[in-house]
Amino acid sequence: MVVENRVAKPSLSYVILISVVAAIGGFLFGFDTAVINGAVAAIQGGFGATSTQIGFAVSSALLGSAVGAFFAGQFADRYGRVKSMMVASGLFLISAIGSGLASGIIDFSVWRLLGGVAVGAASVIAPAYIAEVAPAHLRGRLGSLQQLAIVVGIFVALVCDYFIAVAAGSAASPFWFGVTAWRWMFWTEVPPALLYGIGAFLIPESPRYLVAQGNETQAARVLAKVEGGDVERKVADIRLTVIRERKPRLSDLLSRSGGLLAIVWIGIGLSIFQQFVGINVIFYYSSVLWRSVGFSEADSLWITVITSVTNIVTTLIAIAFVDKFGRKPLLLLGSVGMFLTLGTMATVFANAPLDAAGNPNLVGTSGLVALLAANLYVFCFGFSWGPIVWVLLGEMFNNKIRGAALSVAAAMQWIANFMVSTTFPVILKNFGLGSAYGLYTIAAAISFFFVFMLVRETKGKQLEEM
Repeated sequence: MVVENRVAKPSLSYVILISVVAAIGGFLFGFDTAVINGAVAAIQGGFGATSTQIGFAVSSALLGSAVGAFFAGQFADRYGRVKSMMVASGLFLISAIGSGLASGIIDFSVWRLLGGVAVGAASVIAPAYIAEVAPAHLRGRLGSLQQLAIVVGIFVALVCDYFIAVAAGSAASPFWFGVTAWRWMFWTEVPPALLYGIGAFLIPESPRYLVAQGNETQAARVLAKVEGGDVERKVADIRLTVIRERKPRLSDLLSRSGGLLAIVWIGIGLSIFQQFVGINVIFYYSSVLWRSVGFSEADSLWITVITSVTNIVTTLIAIAFVDKFGRKPLLLLGSVGMFLTLGTMATVFANAPLDAAGNPNLVGTSGLVALLAANLYVFCFGFSWGPIVWVLLGEMFNNKIRGAALSVAAAMQWIANFMVSTTFPVILKNFGLGSAYGLYTIAAAISFFFVFMLVRETKGKQLEEM
């Protein structure tokens, strides 16, 4: 197909707008995973669930996320990034409504599993789409919008939980129209889910996907708006990297020797270490954690809100510097910071005296030290491993394998998330918080050497150079 040769001027506002719409998936990602934080105790009490059942209810969303992430790339390569966003929007909507209507722990877990599928899909689609529409010199900052949206979603979910619980008296008390407060916590996800679907309907398809489908004229129109320059040359460059005689499939990720390509293993490693440093323990169990060391329900939720604000601020720092300093330096600095702060928390909790119930009793300055260390840890994660991993996963794979490779890496991220989240209560009960944070400290140390030895800088490179 012939593309008219022209030199176009890009529209920065347009690029930002469509990237923000794609990042709403990240907002829902964060919102959906964090909204259960303030509802766990009320759900367990309301349904008379055992600790095992409530643990599975929390982690079922993570299993769904692994499934959603694994298949999202193939779906997006076959049907497009935009249609994939629309499907994810519908799943978010159905899950939010169903979770609030659940009549027992089993159907609640099913609705959470469905929401997890949507989260997994969003975790793949948004970084791929943003990487494919963003100019090279802005790709790091725009790619970081995914993580910013995630942490904003976490923040909004926690704020909603906090104010609903305070207004009702507790998450287990009646709220509007006599409906239990925790049900309203899940229904607050309905408006952003609808907004995501509407926004996806209005934005253009990825130019890389359009070229792969042979629609070069439409791809040129999109490229003219988002990148500018010599559009014909850009389309030709993309064409060379997406030429294929068949639809992409997972076998494209295999090397000639039969194993996964080295770049795919690196993506998997980044995903696993992002979770093995224990970040989601802070967001999934923080209110339970802080209550276990003596804080009230309201104070525990408020501390969690403060922690999420810290995450937002540091993600903004990452957006400001990722295209200046590069991806690798920020990851290395973050690993060092997480090692020090996690080590501090491990030491504090390991040496804390226990109360009659066997919970650590942080007396004197130890409670303040733990609180500061936790927030500094989130600070270190927030400017490094939080956003930078998503940026790298969106850009480090070549055009032929991006969708499939991102799916595998993101699926492994959710499996790692599941492992950390489900083992934390067991470690907490049998070995204590000190041991849990000690394991995450070791993971932070190993992550430094992983990045130093294996990760290559991608700052300023075109996707066609990957």
